[in-house]
Amino acid sequence: MTTQTDFSNFRFVRDFLQRVLPNSQVVSLAIILLVGSLLIYCLAGLLMPVFAAVILAYLLEGLVAKVEHRQVPRLVGVYLVFFAFLAGLGFVLFILIPIVSDQMVQLVQRIPEIITSAQTEVMHFPEKYPELISEARIRDIMFSVQQDLLQYGQTLISSSAQSFAGLLAAIIYLFLVPLMVFFFLKDKKILLSWFLQFLPADRSLTVKVWQEVDLQIANYIRGKFLEIFILWAASFLTFSLLDLNYAMLLAVLMGLSVVIPYVGATLVTFPVLGVAYVQWGVNHGDEFLYVVITYSVIQAIDGVVLVPLLFSEAVNLHPIAIIVAILFFGGLWGFWGVFFAIPLATLVKAVLTAWPRTGNIVSV
Repeated sequence: MTTQTDFSNFRFVRDFLQRVLPNSQVVSLAIILLVGSLLIYCLAGLLMPVFAAVILAYLLEGLVAKVEHRQVPRLVGVYLVFFAFLAGLGFVLFILIPIVSDQMVQLVQRIPEIITSAQTEVMHFPEKYPELISEARIRDIMFSVQQDLLQYGQTLISSSAQSFAGLLAAIIYLFLVPLMVFFFLKDKKILLSWFLQFLPADRSLTVKVWQEVDLQIANYIRGKFLEIFILWAASFLTFSLLDLNYAMLLAVLMGLSVVIPYVGATLVTFPVLGVAYVQWGVNHGDEFLYVVITYSVIQAIDGVVLVPLLFSEAVNLHPIAIIVAILFFGGLWGFWGVFFAIPLATLVKAVLTAWPRTGNIVSV
């Protein structure tokens, strides 16, 4: 027999289909989201240079628009912004990366010395707390940690950049991506007109969702790049003044730590304070204390000043939503999934907010 609950379930499905399917705008939005997600997921490996160029052009478009607002022709603005982009790329490739790589090699080579120094300190634990841990157990743990760190460091140094495939991919990226960025900026209207012909004609709801998230996503991503730069510059200047070893490497880690909210700031604490401890120790002068204080001040300024100032127009998301987005999109697309987790979560939130709940067609 068919129960009352079964009738209720059928009625719920019927009402849902009647509310959604007749609304062509909802169907158009769903098709665009589904096809776009499938294309990105399936073709990410093949067309990653194209996706990277589209993202960079999208970010640089804001700068081009600001130049245009100063009564500068768009083509001139495109050239100015593009050459500034090339200058920044050249700095990263030919100055920043070699310094960071050199300091990383030095740090990896000093891992045995660092482990020995740490082992000397840790070996005092059995003397103070013999009932908790034995000296033999300490030696086993330290030996295991040393082997793991050495293996990880050697793997990091001899990564894919050393292989022919990695070198070939890097050359392709360095040539194709800037070239595509330039043409995406220069021929924006032509390319958009060509692309829009493949979208459904009735896309008012899609336009409404895009208008809601465009400014927020753009502000977030540009703000995130600016936050990375400020944190890197402030950290490098501070660590250099304090004469901390591997200042550039640690400053880069400080800048990249903001890519992963909450987690990044915690993880970067260990290398910064670890290097300072090995270099000076706790009881051998005030340098270690200065590093702790300045590091804490930088993190506090980032959380209290920079984040509210740079992301005041971003949509507020609950910390649980941010963590879930990082895990989900990071699992799909790795580093870039983590970097764009919050913008993508903002897009999902905007879609859910704009999604019609009464069957009325949205008018724009």
